[in-house]
Amino acid sequence: MFKKILIANRGEIALRVIRTCKEMGIKTVAVYSTADAESLHVRFADEAVCIGPAPSNLSYLKISNIIAAAEITNADAIHPGYGFLSENAKFSKICEEHDIKFIGASPEMISKMGDKATAKATMRAAGVPCVPGSEGIIKDFKECLSLAKEIGFPVMLKATAGGGGKGMRAVWKEEELEPAWESARKEADASFGNDGMYMEKLIEEPRHIEIQIVGDSSGKACHLSERDCSVQRRHQKLTEETPSPFMTDTLRKKMGDAAVKAAEYIKYEGAGTVEFLVDKHRNFYFMEMNTRIQVEHPITEQVIDYDLIREQILVAAGVPISGKNYFPQLHSIECRINAEDPYHNFRPSPGKITNLHAPGGHGVRIDTHVYSGYIIPPNYDSMIAKLITTAQTREEAINKMKRALDEFVIEGIQTTIPFHRQLMDHPDYIEGNYTTKFMEDFKMKPREE
Repeated sequence: MFKKILIANRGEIALRVIRTCKEMGIKTVAVYSTADAESLHVRFADEAVCIGPAPSNLSYLKISNIIAAAEITNADAIHPGYGFLSENAKFSKICEEHDIKFIGASPEMISKMGDKATAKATMRAAGVPCVPGSEGIIKDFKECLSLAKEIGFPVMLKATAGGGGKGMRAVWKEEELEPAWESARKEADASFGNDGMYMEKLIEEPRHIEIQIVGDSSGKACHLSERDCSVQRRHQKLTEETPSPFMTDTLRKKMGDAAVKAAEYIKYEGAGTVEFLVDKHRNFYFMEMNTRIQVEHPITEQVIDYDLIREQILVAAGVPISGKNYFPQLHSIECRINAEDPYHNFRPSPGKITNLHAPGGHGVRIDTHVYSGYIIPPNYDSMIAKLITTAQTREEAINKMKRALDEFVIEGIQTTIPFHRQLMDHPDYIEGNYTTKFMEDFKMKPREE
């Protein structure tokens, strides 16, 4: 087992990893930028190393600084969390070269599954259902137009190196295609340094349902059932739940089997997520694979009583998995609490938290790194907490979430708590009747004075 793990991340996920490491008797090293010197992950790690100034390209994305921090602290493994370098094949390879275990996918696996066009071709070969679309990267607009006509509108253009909704365009008519092609490529090039595009048939009324998987070094994999991530804004998830209100036992078995087939075909090692689009007829199609832990992993942990971070560490240390598939015994919902103003188009709201009161009680979990007096820097993702409620039924989990949101007080900044409170009262959400288009029609009611 590892003696010391460096966490190459910040905020609540860094703190989350530190907690599990401590429970396993493993020493921890936090890295931080100058903007994060007062973050709780720095305070609770056994050691902490400053890796640079606030901009992430000079700190959390600076591979040389992170490797140096691991070497001077004698860390024998690095946990990348999510975001930043968690799906960076070069970083995984450099860790390997420095004899430091990367607690995540191998460089080859990240390269194979990180490029969406390659991933799709791999999944087709594995026999996993895929959305009709291009076989690989589209070479020019002429090919783009020809393919769109062949597939039939509407289509979705996607950046092959994409993430977070960057370089994605839905195109409903032929005359919209060329402007979408040009703008998506420019955005992809600016965001990822890669303007490669591919195309898929746009699935109407889709739900975004993902399957959590874990694979070990022997090539064996298992699944931990699904999470429904369909409530999204600009392709960014806002809330997630498990089990999905749209799921049936038959569909769960089919999707679970497909995800395990995908993982075992590529001999995947570690925790990962196979993401699917599911249409209104419950046909499902492979969308992408995330070769890392997900933001929404706590809801899976809650309904199965399973520490996914612990499992990541064990698998990385060579411990085999049981091979058993897991199914939800309870219902769990996660609301992402962001420092954003939902009354003004979710405008970012960094600044000082002047007062904070966290909810509690049975079935309430909060993953956060903030506290009263903490200053939220403007340099990073706006998520500051994850509020998770778990109960015997979906109705109970929603009612528990309403109560927990009412108790959650964060003053000094604007947050998405009011949005989530209104969401929990929305008739379509209560009925489980939502798709990835849900937020297009959602309107915030005026703020109560």
